[in-house]
Amino acid sequence: MRLRRKLAAAFVMACVGIAAASAAAGAEETIGQGVYINDMDVSGLDYAAAQSMVEQRVQQIRNATITVQVGEDSVEASASDLGLHWENKNIVRDAVEIGNSGNPVKRYKDEKDLARENRELKLEFSANENAVREFIEENCMQFEKEPQEATITSDGSAGFELVEGVTGQVINVEESVKAVQEYIAGEWQGGSGTVALSVELEEPKGDTKDLETIQDLLGTYTTYYGSTTGRNMNVERGAELINGHVIYPGETFSVCDHLVPFNAENGYELAPEYSMGQVVQGYGGGICQVSTTLYNALLQAELEIVERHCHTMTVSYVEPSMDAAIAEGAMDLVFRNNLDTPIFISGYAYGGVLTFSVYGKETRPADRTVYYYSVTTSQLEASGTILTAVPEQAVGYLVNVQAATGGLTAECWKSVTENGQTTDTQVNSSVYEASPARYEVGTAGASDAFMSAVYSNDLATVQAAIYGGTASAVQQPTVDTTQQTDGTAATDAAAGTGTTDTAATDSTGANTTGDASQYIDTTGGTGQYIDTTDGEVYVGGSDSGVVTW
Repeated sequence: MRLRRKLAAAFVMACVGIAAASAAAGAEETIGQGVYINDMDVSGLDYAAAQSMVEQRVQQIRNATITVQVGEDSVEASASDLGLHWENKNIVRDAVEIGNSGNPVKRYKDEKDLARENRELKLEFSANENAVREFIEENCMQFEKEPQEATITSDGSAGFELVEGVTGQVINVEESVKAVQEYIAGEWQGGSGTVALSVELEEPKGDTKDLETIQDLLGTYTTYYGSTTGRNMNVERGAELINGHVIYPGETFSVCDHLVPFNAENGYELAPEYSMGQVVQGYGGGICQVSTTLYNALLQAELEIVERHCHTMTVSYVEPSMDAAIAEGAMDLVFRNNLDTPIFISGYAYGGVLTFSVYGKETRPADRTVYYYSVTTSQLEASGTILTAVPEQAVGYLVNVQAATGGLTAECWKSVTENGQTTDTQVNSSVYEASPARYEVGTAGASDAFMSAVYSNDLATVQAAIYGGTASAVQQPTVDTTQQTDGTAATDAAAGTGTTDTAATDSTGANTTGDASQYIDTTGGTGQYIDTTDGEVYVGGSDSGVVTW
């Protein structure tokens, strides 16, 4: 019993002592020994002195430099630029209250804790969302960039020059705002620092390592052109637009997509083409020779042909069934790189010579040879006559603007020799339409019976009506098919010439007179223009669109 009384008395005396000491500290309101705010020792300072010290530090922190990382790029910002906000402004009061507030037991415990270990209070900050977003949009978006593929160009002497690609990057603004806010409120210590924005990287398609595999000539083909100035320029422009493309494994390539639009803004000139069965001047005439030449180079490289169309009528710059017609929105030449490495397309047209070459990594056996040949499977006879009324010309005007031409069906075959064995396989088949003869007939002042004969394509009745008159009353039709610069057949109906210069043709529609004559066929919704000065036959068209030969 006596022991309990002594312990109780001792406890009371201790509490009295603690209370007395706490009261004295509270009266002075000084911060206890061992109290820090961040790295600042505020021990023994009163509230005012400690507050002044902290406010000076906060001002320094506002001017602290923070590096904002954008991928491999960066920009510097002050904490104020990011809308810095001091959150715990009562931190000095909290420091003063350590050992100076609470009941005597708490105060006593605080003092004992400080005697054993320092106490550090942390300044707390946040970043204003709108300020962070504004900084990113005004200072960081400049570092966004599109991916740029590694490029390869021919050096003109069977070698290549490579340029490394560029990785693209896009800033995710909302995620980046959160990243900055979390950094300021978390790991940032109030001094200089670095925070990374949320950036999505897009690697370029292929790199120089991929392109370094392009070393070998896989296939090449040449055709020859030379006609109107406009057509020649169109062939050269088409080769330019296809030249230099890299096609990676598994990718497809649309020739039309890379040649259109056929207009002056895209570098094309006016040249003969067919629209709705009529010969017209249109931009891009001659472009089918580009697709055809490329097609044969692709065959030599043994690449996969996804889409190919023949012309409506045969062309002279390749054998039947070895052509490839294109028409915007209607026909295309599409191929796929079915190799394991990228390929490079080289196209060149100058001085009447058009060449396409396919480069890549050769994996075929050294003794493998590939040969393509054309087989005509049937001949199609032309029949009938098409008469076209020309109201601007008087009765008596009769001009043969298109000789009858036969058609044919044909196949392209591939012959492969390897290990001493030869195998032939069919590549495609084509149908080229026959075209009837076509005449233009003057109908000004014509009788109903005459008009009926024209509309029914009754050539015999029209000729009888015209030639039934006298030579002085009815002009005899003449045809002068001397080549014109616009690629159309010119006619000479001058009275009294008494001459007829027709374009004699064989069964394939090629001129056999040996002169510089040409003719146009636009019958049946198709058309053919033959210029025998260079031996070219340009074919095109259907009633649904335009084919630029």
